[in-house]
Amino acid sequence: MFNHAPKALYIHIPFCTNKCHYCDFTSYVLRGQPVDAYLDALESEMARTVEALPPEEIHTVFVGGGTPTVLTPPQMERFLTSVKKYFPIHPDAEFTMEANPGTTDLDKLTAMKAGGVNRISFGVQSFDNGLLERIGRIHNVDDVYRSIENARAAGFSNLSIDLMFGLPGQSVEQLSDSVNRALQLGLPHYSLYGLKVEENTLFHALYERNELPLPPEEDELAMYMLLIDKLKAEGFHHYEISNFAKPGHESRHNITYWRNEPYNGLGAGAHGYARGERHVNIKGIQPYIDAAAQRLPRLETNPVPEHEAMEDFMMVGLRMLEGVNNDRFSAQFPGQTIEGVFGVALQTVLSQGLIEYTEGSGGGYRLSEKGIPLGNEVFGAFISG
Repeated sequence: MFNHAPKALYIHIPFCTNKCHYCDFTSYVLRGQPVDAYLDALESEMARTVEALPPEEIHTVFVGGGTPTVLTPPQMERFLTSVKKYFPIHPDAEFTMEANPGTTDLDKLTAMKAGGVNRISFGVQSFDNGLLERIGRIHNVDDVYRSIENARAAGFSNLSIDLMFGLPGQSVEQLSDSVNRALQLGLPHYSLYGLKVEENTLFHALYERNELPLPPEEDELAMYMLLIDKLKAEGFHHYEISNFAKPGHESRHNITYWRNEPYNGLGAGAHGYARGERHVNIKGIQPYIDAAAQRLPRLETNPVPEHEAMEDFMMVGLRMLEGVNNDRFSAQFPGQTIEGVFGVALQTVLSQGLIEYTEGSGGGYRLSEKGIPLGNEVFGAFISG
């Protein structure tokens, strides 16, 4: 497993203007929150992190949430200055920030650009105002167009938007319209996620009461296949189960996760993976602030046994359409091959036609066309009970 310090950095800003009905992330409504004290705590965690594990040059940064763009321009400037103070950012690093349409005026975007951000991922979810209201989003479609226009005016060209399918009351036609309107924006990257009803969300409570009108499974599958067809027809590379990019605009940070490579994770509720250990941080705002003043604000830290790391490698690696290969596997696990460790599981999914063998890089495996919509079944085959 990797011994070098992570070259990827994730930072969590847990504040939102409101909580979406499907969201189970560590996020808290902004009103009345000690934002400046949180930024102090984040800086303390940065200092303790680089002291514990001196950083190598950082190649990707991802600021997620919550909604990081609820920070005011002065808070944003201060936050981004602290990142560069503690972490040596490579000149060609990909530096992504998540944003909500409606929370990105020109002043804020200018502060982001000046602070080193060079990629924005907008949580759009739908181009249907009725659906946006139904899922608890605070923006409308006009906000989307205005936000993209402002981002381009501030000098951003590497832009991505998230869309969701399988939403309550959503039809295949509504999704098709949203995708068409998204494509008209001419962006280099799109992420397209199926709704998962997670515990501790409003949607879960409604689901339990049989009050959540989800589309039937065959409609959800039709939506996913429609997305693939439309994006491919427009020249996008389907490089990961839920992600499409024009060549050269794949999310380099997320590829770190999918290749099971190490990354620093900072902020309330953030996860990290370094030196063969995974950690998760304390989630509550004030408990995180209090802990960061004293120590690294860990909720728990767990060493990852080699076999578990191998299972992780297969599960996340097969999400990418290029799949996994023996060169990368043996680089992480010297002396091991995919076939040597997972021979039985491989034969099972190969015989079902869900994966296929790939030449080169020591030989490897990727999802077949049949396997792409059945990814979870494939991933499950590589987890020992």
